[in-house]
Amino acid sequence: MSEPDSPVYIIIGATGGIGSHVTRLLAADGAQLILGARTETDLNELAADVDGDAFPLDATNYDDVQRIVDHATDTYGRLDGVGNFVGSILLKPAHLTSVDEYRTTLAKNLDTSFFTVKAAARAMMKDGGSIVLSASAVARTGLKNHEAIAAAKAGILGLTKSAAATYARRGVRVNALAPGLVDTPMSQHILSSDAGRKQSEQMHALGRVGTPEDVAPAAHWLLTDTSNWVTGQVIGVDGGLGTVRGQ
Repeated sequence: MSEPDSPVYIIIGATGGIGSHVTRLLAADGAQLILGARTETDLNELAADVDGDAFPLDATNYDDVQRIVDHATDTYGRLDGVGNFVGSILLKPAHLTSVDEYRTTLAKNLDTSFFTVKAAARAMMKDGGSIVLSASAVARTGLKNHEAIAAAKAGILGLTKSAAATYARRGVRVNALAPGLVDTPMSQHILSSDAGRKQSEQMHALGRVGTPEDVAPAAHWLLTDTSNWVTGQVIGVDGGLGTVRGQ
């Protein structure tokens, strides 16, 4: 159970595979949590499990993101960290990607990240804090049929570094995770077939796809004060996908 002076964290995309694991790690620390997601049933169940605040939102809508930040500061008088774990996966070559698919991919990934920084940085400029965004290994290495998602995730890399420079003197740290393929509900359209799973495993030097348990501890570390001398970093928790080849 959180104490009155417990750190306050917002988790956007809290009901997703990675977001829910980050939420539970922070709850084990006794943090006060404000959880944002679209699916209210899952959100309410998770909030009840961790004694957090459920805040239904659409993270592609800036006003919703601003409202969850306002809720944190108005209710608790502080905001120590925000993690954005909203995202999507689109595997198509550019010539087969519709304009709507492209724009949706940018909205779910890059827009939500920019809105997180815009709202959270202002709230943290007095006392500092940590912002963690979700990039991807596909922004660091060229993989075929990833044009839209690679463009969106590469934008997050640039956003992370620029925002880290802008807000460093205010004590606001901005970092990103760049996972490989993680076994979550979002990736089941890739991993549900034996062929898709085998191909995905072979792409990673360590010979397997990731799990939320692989990624969540890095996000937890970046959000908390244990990483208080780390900013502007993109940390690959990716089985080697972003940097090395095992075969």
